[in-house]
Amino acid sequence: MGDIYRRAQRQRRDGDPILAMITDHELMALAIEASERAYCPYSNFPVGAALLCADGTVFTGANVENGVNSLSICAERTALFKAISEGKHDFVRIAVSCPKADLSSPCGACRQVLFEHAPNMNVLMARADGSVLQTTVRDLLPHGFRLRTQAPGTSDSS
Repeated sequence: MGDIYRRAQRQRRDGDPILAMITDHELMALAIEASERAYCPYSNFPVGAALLCADGTVFTGANVENGVNSLSICAERTALFKAISEGKHDFVRIAVSCPKADLSSPCGACRQVLFEHAPNMNVLMARADGSVLQTTVRDLLPHGFRLRTQAPGTSDSS
């Protein structure tokens, strides 16, 4: 855990690039750490996410609940929206952790939002036994919704 801690310490501020590409284990450690910052007084279901951008930048997120449930936001969308708001649009993988879940799988809303921005991105989901299940956004949401964004007759290769 010391090496993970040292590398995480190099990333003092969320969104600062980590010079060397981060490992799956280190990315999951950042997601676990983010889950400790969740605000979840209603569900008592803390979730953390760590999103790796192609340039090595990592953005973390935690779920933030509200008394009006529809105004709450999940950890995955928090991390993604932070990255997009900082000008990042090329994503490699996201790690998701919830210490109270058997499998830390993104909800349907998160799957759809992730699909729009990175349908082929790898998703790392923590399991209660400490193992990690790896898949892709497209595998989690095989028929995700997309508005037509290109001219008729062009192909969508993503």
